[in-house]
Amino acid sequence: MSLVDLSDVSLSLGGRPILVDANLQVHRGERIGLLGRNGEGKTTLLRLLAGELNPDAGSVSRSSGLRTAYLPQRVPDGLKGTIRDVVGEGAKAGSDQAHSVERICSLLDLDPNLDWTPLSGGEKRRVLLGRALVSDPDVLVLDEPTNHLDVRSIEWLESHLMKFGGSLVFVTHDRTFLQALATRILDLDRGVLTSFDCGYSQYLERKEAFLESQEREWSEFDKTLAKEEAWIRRGLKARRTRNEGRVRALKKLRSERQARRERQSVARMQVDQAPRSGNDVLRARGIGFEYGDRTLIDDLTVTVTRGDKIGIIGPNGSGKTTLVRILLGELAPSRGEVLQGTSLAVTYFDQHRAQLDEDLSVAENVAAGQEFVTIGGKRKHVMGYMQEFLFSSERAREPVRSLSGGERNRLLLARLFTKPANVLVLDEPTNDLDTETLELLESLLVEFDGTVLVVSHDRAFLDNLCTSTLVFEGDGVVREHAGGYSDWKRVADRRSEQKTAQNTDRSKTGRDQRREAKRAADSSARKKLSFNEKREWEALPGQIETLEAELESLHAEMADPEFFKADPDRIKTASERAKDLPALIEQAYARWEELEERA
Repeated sequence: MSLVDLSDVSLSLGGRPILVDANLQVHRGERIGLLGRNGEGKTTLLRLLAGELNPDAGSVSRSSGLRTAYLPQRVPDGLKGTIRDVVGEGAKAGSDQAHSVERICSLLDLDPNLDWTPLSGGEKRRVLLGRALVSDPDVLVLDEPTNHLDVRSIEWLESHLMKFGGSLVFVTHDRTFLQALATRILDLDRGVLTSFDCGYSQYLERKEAFLESQEREWSEFDKTLAKEEAWIRRGLKARRTRNEGRVRALKKLRSERQARRERQSVARMQVDQAPRSGNDVLRARGIGFEYGDRTLIDDLTVTVTRGDKIGIIGPNGSGKTTLVRILLGELAPSRGEVLQGTSLAVTYFDQHRAQLDEDLSVAENVAAGQEFVTIGGKRKHVMGYMQEFLFSSERAREPVRSLSGGERNRLLLARLFTKPANVLVLDEPTNDLDTETLELLESLLVEFDGTVLVVSHDRAFLDNLCTSTLVFEGDGVVREHAGGYSDWKRVADRRSEQKTAQNTDRSKTGRDQRREAKRAADSSARKKLSFNEKREWEALPGQIETLEAELESLHAEMADPEFFKADPDRIKTASERAKDLPALIEQAYARWEELEERA
């Protein structure tokens, strides 16, 4: 039995059809990825599933007692209080709210006592996810859940949602996230909702085959229509034959052709290429930077040469944008120096979109009130240029404040590419872009003859573009690695495994030495101990073995994903005990050695 059932649903916003006779069933345990171009209505469909909108026609039915939780794309206004307060707003009525909130905060590594207002965008998204999860929903609806999250948080979310017991419907531009999670793909294209019962990779193949088949059908249809139009234009002969059935059939063909919704054009992007820069674009020598008493960058030396495509990776707040500003000369390092090469023409994509004027129109933001822009030495009318970035003439005249997140990013790219450049610096350029536009941008940057510095949390984007990566690894350490994200991840995982093995070997060596010392203790040493000390000395090996067995048991328990679904008091007690036991074991060994030395 389905949890949610859409039957012949139609919905329009502002006269534009978002859904036309759509049918959909959401079954228990499914993880459904919703795809479609910017502006197709994906968020509208999610709101319909979440119960925030009603259809114009058709019906939406839900199973009895269904609990649905919704994570919106944008952080809502008006929220205040502590993290505990905000998460608690999602708790279901009649539940042990305090227990549920503490459990979710523990799962999401959130401090429930922190104030909501000063949190970063990524932290707020995590709190809102907690608010959605706290009700233990049957259906979880997520709109761009990875936006503003760093890679570590995205991978955590990916892992957590893999274990989520309910049904999941989500929109994302993150192809790696989509590939990992989706068990079914919904495709929203020109008002038509199509279900593909497969993962993302298979969907791409099936969608391409579907579009090719549709083009062939439309081509045959258009040939038939052209033939019938030629027949009717012969006029007198057609009327004399009184073939009224054929005339009616022609009218039907015309009606079908008029109702056809052509697939939206693909954006046509090109960079206005400046003359080549010198071979050495940037040289950073021993640069460091502190913010208050915190070291963001410590002793970084790196050389950027012409044609490099360098990704910058790190947790939110680690200093990625600060590094970009230092390299561009906008911010002086605390120590060290940055030398810029010759003939640089730099353009900068700002993740906060501060370069856009909310009150000006889309076209005015690009052309500064002029009718023409110059691209590659050729003048283009601004309206024609905006159409290359999928803005109609009407949309190009609207103020920026009316644009969606994806449209704003497309606008910023349109503005960026009017400036001749041989160095592109892009800070989170992929947020909110639909997959086709993202892949087009990716291809353009790969083919760009100049140099690219890009800050991104999009793992597939980094893998497909970057020749090397600068990774913030903590405590101000920034290392350069060859290749993209996956190349760095393999190195980091191997390094972590080696460190774990070394720690294990070191621990085993220390224990073996202490046990050997115990065996080597002679009987005369024992005679010099007091009666109570001797009893203590003899009991310590057994106590140590008991403590070590307890620690191993706790580690095994906490490795089980079901552990963190348990009572929060049990989680807290077990976690604290696991932290305390190593010190207790070391103290027991130290006492044992002390007794031997005194004897």
